[in-house]
Amino acid sequence: LAKEISERDYHDLLVISVLKGSFVFAADLIRAMHDVDLSPEVEFIFISSYGAGTTSGEVKVLRDIDNEVAGRDVLLIDDILESGKTLSYTRDLMIRRGAKSCSIAVLLDKRTRRQVKLDADFVGFDCPDYFVVGYGMDVAHAFRELPFVGVVKGDA
Repeated sequence: LAKEISERDYHDLLVISVLKGSFVFAADLIRAMHDVDLSPEVEFIFISSYGAGTTSGEVKVLRDIDNEVAGRDVLLIDDILESGKTLSYTRDLMIRRGAKSCSIAVLLDKRTRRQVKLDADFVGFDCPDYFVVGYGMDVAHAFRELPFVGVVKGDA
């Protein structure tokens, strides 16, 4: 993915990790970006549309970024693109704030769950309709620490 990202004509790139789920993937991707000679500024935004395990449908900013995005190329990094509500909201927020462009990179794309028209620009893997945990992703705040992506079977 880092190589694909490096092939874009980004200037003054600001990478924004969408917390909490993306932190492991974002760290790995940002290090890989360094290996292909990209040196983005890195920020974190805490956006939530989830309660204890499932999506609530309400999207809100719990902690905002510190830097200005106006005139900059922005790359949002998230763990999984499901309904699209969180990333659509965040992308639209960056565009309203004056970002020159706003691209999206995700580890997993679960197209079967999409509720809004949104596609990621960079996708690690397509994800079947399973509830996945690990590699930063959780269920009710558990399993983020797993060094792999696993499937939850039965009641989570």
